[in-house]
Amino acid sequence: MADQELIERHNPSRARESVGTVPVAREGDVGQAVAAAGSAARIWAAEPAEVRAEALRAAAAELERRSADAAVLLARESGKPLADGRGELAFSAAVLRWYADAAPSLLADHEVDDGQGRLVVRRRPYGPVAALTPWNAPVVLTVLKLAPALAAGNALLVKPSPLAPLALDGLLRNMAGCFPPGLLHTLHGHESTAAALVGHPGVFKVAFTGGERAGRAVGALAAAALTPTTMELGGNDPAILLDDAALTDEAMDRLVMACLATAGQVCMAVKRVYVPRRAHDRFTAAFTAAADRVVRLGDALHPGVTVGPVVNAVAAARLTALIDDALRRGARATPLGTVCPDTDVSAGHFVAPLLLTCLGDDVPVVREEQFGPLVPVLPYDREDEVVDRANAGELGLGASVWSADEDRAFAFAARLDAGFCFVNTHNRTGMSLRAPFGGVKRSGHGREYGAEGLAEYTQSCVVHAPAAFRPGGGGMAPGAYPVPG
Repeated sequence: MADQELIERHNPSRARESVGTVPVAREGDVGQAVAAAGSAARIWAAEPAEVRAEALRAAAAELERRSADAAVLLARESGKPLADGRGELAFSAAVLRWYADAAPSLLADHEVDDGQGRLVVRRRPYGPVAALTPWNAPVVLTVLKLAPALAAGNALLVKPSPLAPLALDGLLRNMAGCFPPGLLHTLHGHESTAAALVGHPGVFKVAFTGGERAGRAVGALAAAALTPTTMELGGNDPAILLDDAALTDEAMDRLVMACLATAGQVCMAVKRVYVPRRAHDRFTAAFTAAADRVVRLGDALHPGVTVGPVVNAVAAARLTALIDDALRRGARATPLGTVCPDTDVSAGHFVAPLLLTCLGDDVPVVREEQFGPLVPVLPYDREDEVVDRANAGELGLGASVWSADEDRAFAFAARLDAGFCFVNTHNRTGMSLRAPFGGVKRSGHGREYGAEGLAEYTQSCVVHAPAAFRPGGGGMAPGAYPVPG
């Protein structure tokens, strides 16, 4: 309707270009959606897991049918290069199919009948689940909640980021037709919409991916309602090259994109690189040469572009301030890659990728999660020293160890404060659908991916008949404690 508030999204590559709008949820829309989700969830939970799995497969096929147009829209609204968006959409379909295949066995009742008694552990859904999702990988980071939540028998209410709502909105509305009415909802808005959803008494689980500030606000609202949460927050991921790491072209190309994919705006991107002091100059030369091969800055829709703009003017200004601060403190900045000649970088929110050296650990661009195309490189002298430096700070999402000796890398990784440690790679090339992902310390709690990602959307419910009270049992005194068996 004409008086409904709209969210308008502009193209980060061409800031004056309007991409489209979505309607903001009205007052009362959240309550109506939660009520509908509650009714639908009760019916959905009663369906066999195999039936729910087939619906997920249908949703995957629907996503694939619409992926070509969605990738273009994703590039225009978020600045994600077109090839990157296509990859995200294909991986999202793979996530849906993985949970469709895995859920029936993972959700099966576990029964034990032995000398201690009969015990059945069932995995039960929560009911309506709220998913608050970010802009940097809006489709896959929503699907990583949608697939396990719906597979487990829950309903889902998605609140997308206003910075990239368009492609996700269309995909969710079409995928909703693969499920019973009322099971999957999309609610657009800002902080007030998120607050109404998270604090609603009819929501029984909240899944959030985003930054620390928003995470604290969501966590406080959920805690006030005694609603459990899964939170994947930020990271300041270190990549640590041991003294035997191979600086091959292939490895360096992989490390460069682990830093700069999506213009570095990825929670699990490499945010700082530690190298042995005697290899520092050789490493920076190899890294710069690799960037010349694989980094092409430009309009997200232009062929061959691998690094697009940052998401908006606020992000660009924040990154510029970090660069200026580092340079004032004596840092040296080396430009990385090339610029697409067909792109007018002055028309969008472009930040040139930079390699930053001559830095101390206390500089904000090292100490904080910069979330942009900046790569601080820091020399170290001893392994014990670099472990302490890598573990400094409150964040602990990801890390990587690079070594020619895999056993040595695994042993070193065990000393790092990270929820996910990659070996000889980093970022999405090191992910696996079977491997649970999430952070330690202030980088969040709970896990996505794998069996643990499904368990996040279930509760263990038990039926137990102790042996003492079954036929032939010896009984127990009233009020007695159980005897460990």
